[in-house]
Amino acid sequence: MSLDAEIGDLWERYDAGELSAASAGRSERETLNAFLTALETGEVRAAEKCGGDWEANEWVKRGILLNFGLRETEGREYGGVTHHDVLPLRATDDLADRGTRNTPDGTVIRRGAYLGADCIMMSPSFVNIGASVGDGTLIDSCDTVGSCAQIGADVKLGANTLIGGVLEPVESAPVVIEDGVSLGAGCRVTSGFVVGEDSVVGENTLLTPRIPVYDLVEEEVLYGRLPPERRAFTRFVESSVGDHDLFDGGAFKPAVVATDVQETTLDGVEREEALRE
Repeated sequence: MSLDAEIGDLWERYDAGELSAASAGRSERETLNAFLTALETGEVRAAEKCGGDWEANEWVKRGILLNFGLRETEGREYGGVTHHDVLPLRATDDLADRGTRNTPDGTVIRRGAYLGADCIMMSPSFVNIGASVGDGTLIDSCDTVGSCAQIGADVKLGANTLIGGVLEPVESAPVVIEDGVSLGAGCRVTSGFVVGEDSVVGENTLLTPRIPVYDLVEEEVLYGRLPPERRAFTRFVESSVGDHDLFDGGAFKPAVVATDVQETTLDGVEREEALRE
C-alpha cells in the first residue's frame, strides 16, 4: 500500500473507534514514523499550490492528527532535558549537510517539520509538525511557525513573528507565506491567510481573513490574502459602531493597506548574502 492509503486505512479504523493509542501496535507505529519521515524530507506536504490556489492535502493532515491520537504522552530526553509530549523532537543531524543552521538553547523543531537548504533558525524559535520552510529562509528570535504552515524560499520572518497553525478541520488550508516575502518584527499571520510572493509587510501587522486588505494597486478590498509584490501595513478605519454613545470620539477597527513595493522598500529589506554563506 502507498503511504496515503496506509494513513487512510488507519484513519478509518481510528475514526470508527477500532484503533487507539493503547491498541496501536508495531505495524501502526511504523506507518506513523514513515509518515513523519516523509514530512521531514519534503516528500509530502500539508498543502500545495494547484492552479494558482493553495489547497490542503487532507490525508496529510489526517496523518498528523493520527500521530497525536495514536501515541501516548511520555517523558522524552533531548539535549539533556526531559520533556513530556506525544511526539519526540526532530533530529537535526541532516541540517548541516544542506547548510541549514540552528543556534543553541532554544531552537525547537518538532518531528514532522521540513527545513530546506541554507535556512537559519535563531533561538528561541519553534517550528511545529507539518510545517514546511523553504530554502534560504530566516526564522528570527522568538518566532513561531505553526502546524502545517507553508513558508516559501528566501523568506525573512522578523523577530517575534507568529505564523499560525491550522490542523482542524482537515480541509482548511494553512497559513502560506510565499517565496521572497519579508515580514517585519511582531507580525501575526493566522487562519489560513496567504501572503503573496515578494511582498513586504510592516512590523506589528496582523494578517487574518477577518481583517480587510485595502489593495490600492487594484483598488479592491480583499479578505484572506495579500497579492504578490505589495507593501502592506496596518491602519485604523472607522468602525460601524463609531457613533455609539459608549465611544467618545468614535470607534475604529484595524485594516491593512497594500501598495506597490518601491525600490526604497526593497533596499530596506535587502538580504545580506554573507549571512547565508
